[in-house]
Amino acid sequence: MQSKKYFSVEPARFKLDGGAMFGIIPKPLWHKVHPSDELNRIELALRLILIQTDTKKILIDTGIGDYHGVKFDERFGVTDSASPLEKALAAINLKPDDITDLILSHLHFDHVGGIGKLINDKMEPVLKKAVVHLHKNHYEYSHKPTERDAGSFHVADFEPMVQWYVEHKQIHWLEGMEGEILPGIHFKCSMGHTPYLLHAYDDHFIYMADLIPTSNHVSIPWVMGYDIAPGVTTEDKKHFLDFIMKKNLTMIFEHDPVYFGAKAAKNEKGDFICGEKFKHSDNDLSAAYSISLN
Repeated sequence: MQSKKYFSVEPARFKLDGGAMFGIIPKPLWHKVHPSDELNRIELALRLILIQTDTKKILIDTGIGDYHGVKFDERFGVTDSASPLEKALAAINLKPDDITDLILSHLHFDHVGGIGKLINDKMEPVLKKAVVHLHKNHYEYSHKPTERDAGSFHVADFEPMVQWYVEHKQIHWLEGMEGEILPGIHFKCSMGHTPYLLHAYDDHFIYMADLIPTSNHVSIPWVMGYDIAPGVTTEDKKHFLDFIMKKNLTMIFEHDPVYFGAKAAKNEKGDFICGEKFKHSDNDLSAAYSISLN
């Protein structure tokens, strides 16, 4: 059996409107657990997971990228610098060409933006040696979304990168609601946030992406206003949390600025809550962390 090491990689942080992040939940409730700034924005992590085995270095998601411009960065409070993904990988002594596999949860700009970078006004892939694992139905949806969520898909940025991987025969199209990505790494899809949102998991962790973006979204009614079908999300969450508890998995929160993960639990009423939460040392401000998911 191959050994595994896990790293929490955070190339940047950004901000989104707190009301949009918590949907129908009143501000007096969410503001207690996730305070906003003067523009009602809350700070969010862009947390990636790097899985290192004897033969593979597998990255999940890419962050937001560095090419959007000053107006965009100011609007979303982006805190990255030039080449954020490369710098985050360097913090764990890796180079972009070391990455063998890239798993994309979905194609929203804050998850896939780091797949490319502008070189001489042309988008070039950052991870040129990687095989990209992408859900085919989600990719198709990204080209014909509703007007409500079209702004989340920066097709002009990611499409040249996807085609580069297709042309270089470095893409693995995933299909169905669940299956295997790589030996020992599987996926399940949720449908409420965006169709075929992919959640990678193994025997220790599951990457929650935007189904449960922070530890404060474990409660079933706490659903983002960004979700294309919030009612579906509530059903997705119940199904996934049952699965997570049965498998005793650690949830990895892509956007939580404090906790990188948590166990799922139920309270005395039978409602889902966070169990044990896990965070990095407050004194460790490096861009990546080794994490134990035993």
